[in-house]
Amino acid sequence: MSHHLSPTEIASLLEKAEHLKIEGNHKGALDILEKILLEDPENTTALEEVADNELSLEHYRRAEAAAKRAIALDATSYTGQYILGFLRSREGEWKKASAHLQEANRYKANNAEILRCLGWALFNDGQRLQGVVTLERALNLEENNPFTLCDLGVAYLHLQNFSKAKALFAHALNIDPDNARVRECIQAVERLEKEYSGKVPEKSM
Repeated sequence: MSHHLSPTEIASLLEKAEHLKIEGNHKGALDILEKILLEDPENTTALEEVADNELSLEHYRRAEAAAKRAIALDATSYTGQYILGFLRSREGEWKKASAHLQEANRYKANNAEILRCLGWALFNDGQRLQGVVTLERALNLEENNPFTLCDLGVAYLHLQNFSKAKALFAHALNIDPDNARVRECIQAVERLEKEYSGKVPEKSM
């Protein structure tokens, strides 16, 4: 006779899976989550965690399937919406990405990671002012996040506001000196500054 997991046991397993995820052991976390879902196939939290771990492993189809299932069971699943938004951003589907991320933000306001991805999607969808404002909000919540600093810096780079871009990249480099993307961005600023020098006045915002 098989043993049925109690709600307390499920909660304990979810906590264990979360610890494994934080440690970077995504496969171990997925093994535990699969055990929960065999017992409780409609456990939204477990499905969200599956989607998050699969995303970290770059198993994008599996991540999407789990995220969609979580949303089907719970329309307010901000994790599910965030993951779908992230996946659409990867594909350059900025309008769809923005829609999913706005839903995620509606259900989980003031989350720095959701706001960062939303700001980036809005900016790339042509809503540049709203995108920059949203990225600034994300940075206010996590002022030392190198990913947000980079995204916002790139946005200002596109707007030809080189001084702001440089300041953001310098801050990011100070936090993460080995970040190759930051170094590339700093080189891009210097190259564009020379290119635009004497041609176009720096734009303010």
